[in-house]
Amino acid sequence: MKQLYLSIIIPAYNEEKNIRLGALDKVARYLDTKDYRWEVIIVDDGSTDGTKALIEEFTRRNPHFRILKNPHQGKAATVMAGIFAALGDIVLFTDLDQATPIGESEKLLPWIEKGYDVVIGSRQGKREGAPLLRRFMARGFMSLRTVLLGLKGISDTQCGFKAFRRTVAHAIFKNLSVYGEQKAVSGAMVTAGFDIEVLFLAKMLGYKIREVPVEWHYVETRRVNPISDTWQGLNDIIHIRINAWKGVYNLGANP
Repeated sequence: MKQLYLSIIIPAYNEEKNIRLGALDKVARYLDTKDYRWEVIIVDDGSTDGTKALIEEFTRRNPHFRILKNPHQGKAATVMAGIFAALGDIVLFTDLDQATPIGESEKLLPWIEKGYDVVIGSRQGKREGAPLLRRFMARGFMSLRTVLLGLKGISDTQCGFKAFRRTVAHAIFKNLSVYGEQKAVSGAMVTAGFDIEVLFLAKMLGYKIREVPVEWHYVETRRVNPISDTWQGLNDIIHIRINAWKGVYNLGANP
């Protein structure tokens, strides 16, 4: 039997509407056309609506899908749980709302085959449909993270569509500090700094990172607040920078 090639991690928090609209069915239909072995891990982040029951029903009908049930800890902890449970040689995390369709994985996976360790989707500044305030704040946020963390050459850290070699993902995620400690949270938690800390550590560890333009559609959600999320992200950037100065990141040799 062939080795499992791809594990897809989908965090889910109160996603009943998107599930009923067929988001998971779209993922299944696409992956059923592939000739490699794959799995999808849907990590429920302690949803309070009908999300968990709908996922359980879906996974019973789709054997390549499985559910992990997490206490409510926010997107970062949810993604991490899926990463460490994955069995594929490559792990990719994506949003359940499919703002970036799963078919865009065809643009990322070839770069892993070419020797890159981390391949990230990028909206390349094209946030069509997004409110003007969000686009304006995103540009300022990009400038700050470049200046404070030196993430030069990466234009979009926040697109929720990223692929890693599994061994590389483990080396990065086990060294997270700002988002390494899992805590219970209340309400939605977008955790903008999570993606930044992941990429910052990837650079510190010397991994080869490739940014690839992908299709992206704005999906309205009550979980996103551009002002509070940007403020949270700025605090995260400062904490990451301070941690690096203090030598908090205990980095061993990369795999």
